[in-house]
Formats: sequence, structure tokens, C-alpha cells
Amino acid sequence: MTPSSFKNLVKKNRSCRRFNNAHKIDEKTLQELVDLARNCASAANKQPLKYIICRDDAKNQEIFSCLGWAAYLKDWKGPVKEERPSAYIVIMGDHTISDKFWCDHGIAAQTMLLGARTMGLGGCMFGSINIKKLTAALNIGNHLEIKLVVALGKPVEKIQIDALNENGDIKYWRDESQVHHVPKRSLIDIITGSW
Repeated sequence: MTPSSFKNLVKKNRSCRRFNNAHKIDEKTLQELVDLARNCASAANKQPLKYIICRDDAKNQEIFSCLGWAAYLKDWKGPVKEERPSAYIVIMGDHTISDKFWCDHGIAAQTMLLGARTMGLGGCMFGSINIKKLTAALNIGNHLEIKLVVALGKPVEKIQIDALNENGDIKYWRDESQVHHVPKRSLIDIITGSW
């Protein structure tokens, strides 16, 4: 893979919130994505992350109801049933292994999302989670702490990266054609030093 092809993969890996729910993801694909995460770096190599994979429609509905879908889109409560994810991966930290998970769950989620993009899938990583409700819905033991949920499916959403406007507004938005716009700071604005 060339640096430019990897950059294109990263740019295509936007947070997708609308999917073709009729496109089902098989268990083997979900296991392959978790296997990518399993091979990632882990603080002190403790490998404390555990995963729940879900592709069952009824359980998916329970997971969906525990997630905050798009904070900046105030009038949108999440995708309609036909555009909901067809699979989820719940990332948890196992307190029997460690009480500190550092950034392991972020590394794992990003790696799985990049892998999903290479398979023609898209996804969104959620930190806005009703932890108590999801813990009960999935019967998660007390030794496991939910850190993130990754929603996955076949994208139907068009997403465009934009430069920040003159006000510096970073809020994502949708236009009249339902294209999802994501403003990004420029490279010169984020590099604060160079020697």
C-alpha cells in the first residue's frame, strides 16, 4: 500500500450513520475485524479488551436504543429502520486483566473501521452510550466495562470533508441533498512547532 492509497483509505473512513440494513454482515467478517484489533498495540501488552459481536436483528435494536446518534444534528434521532447498522461490535475492558485501558479501545475501534472500509463496509464509533441499559441488555458481567460501540453496515450516506469556514465552525451538518459535511482544520492550523 502506498502512502497516498493509505491516505485515501483514512479519508474514506468517515463516521457513517446511515446504512443499507438489508445488507447483512456475516459472523466471519465480524470475527476478522476483531482479529485485526487483536493484533494492535496494547499498553504494556496487557491486552485487556474483550468484544461482543452482534448481527441479530432483535439484539441490534436493543444496542441501537442505547446510542446517541449525532449530537450536532439536533432534529435527527438516528437512522430510520431501513438505514440502521446491520452489525455492532461492543468493545469492553476486562478489569480482571487491568484497571487501566489507556487508549487501547480507540486504537482497536479505528483499526476495525479501517478494515471495514477495505471490505466495502462503513461504520461509526460511539462513546455516547447508555452504559447501564446496554450492560443489562447484553447481560455483561461486572468485571467488564463498556468503552466503545462500533456500528457497522453497507454505507448509503455520502460524506464530504470540507475546510473550516471563516467562523471556524467544526460542527458537521447535512445539506438539502442529505450529503453529510465534515469540517476539518487545515494542516497548518494543527502543527504548532517544527524544528
